[in-house]
Amino acid sequence: MGDFSLGIFTSLQFLWWDFKASPVRSYNKVKLWRDKLLATVEYLQNESAKWKALFTTLKAPYTFLRACGLNPQMAATFLFAGSVATTGVVAAEVMEGRSFSRGDSGNYAASLVGGVLDVPTSYEEGDNTLMISLGNTPVREITIENVSVGTVFTGSALPSGEQNVVDIGGNVVTGGTNTRLEVGHLIFENSRCKKLELIDVNAHTIKIIGNASDGQSIAPSPGTARMLAIGGGHHQAESMITSGGTYDRIQIQAPTSAVNGRIGTLRLTNLYTKGGICALYKLTIGTLEILTNEVGEGNGFATKEFVVATSVTGANITITDNVEVSIAEPATQ
Repeated sequence: MGDFSLGIFTSLQFLWWDFKASPVRSYNKVKLWRDKLLATVEYLQNESAKWKALFTTLKAPYTFLRACGLNPQMAATFLFAGSVATTGVVAAEVMEGRSFSRGDSGNYAASLVGGVLDVPTSYEEGDNTLMISLGNTPVREITIENVSVGTVFTGSALPSGEQNVVDIGGNVVTGGTNTRLEVGHLIFENSRCKKLELIDVNAHTIKIIGNASDGQSIAPSPGTARMLAIGGGHHQAESMITSGGTYDRIQIQAPTSAVNGRIGTLRLTNLYTKGGICALYKLTIGTLEILTNEVGEGNGFATKEFVVATSVTGANITITDNVEVSIAEPATQ
């Protein structure tokens, strides 16, 4: 037996003799060791929480400015100009690249096999539009929720020449073949629009339920569209999901001639908009749901703010609990 093994054996033997001689004293020793260990663990946990709180506090000014609608560059400028404390935590957050999932504006594209580029393919300084340009790669899901769009927040404005604050649809391609968006399931719900228009939409199932508007014209036509699901296996892009953010405009398009954009599920939830039209057009859809939205600009029922045109067709159509009430545009935040 080696010296090390012999030492361990001897120590265990003494511990056993000590326990036999006085079990209570042995228990108190173990209890003391246990309490010291737990006290050390608790101390380390408290120290960790304090450091985490410190880093969160240091980066809070930047996060607050982004929540107020400033883009990353403007937020960083305010921080540096105001001599706000900037640690590595703040610098890392400010300098980190633009990201769809974090709510940054830019032009995004589904173009990776088995995935989606989370960074924009292009970005123009001063342009606060969130744009998704679709091509040959289908996307499993796109979700945009809990965002403010248009002139609903201070300092925002629609791009020159644009009237749609939310613009979802195919493209008129000059010198080429026009495109459409193909969507397995489109949900537009719980949103606020000055005007909501659906034009040139072919769907298998249409559900228009629980919407309130300051004047409405809901007149879809019978259609023969088939059920539709969008797949792509390994060669489809994964989900594009963003929650929270402020934009001048949201657009999802298919700009390439003769190439329709394809989306499995498109969910637009809690879009709080002002100053422009929420427009859905040039769409081929499996199931379309327009649910519990508020639409209007306060100019009376005679002017129709919620419009489902006769060019919207469905094989199965449910229209219920849609009411006309006086609704004005929301105040600028």
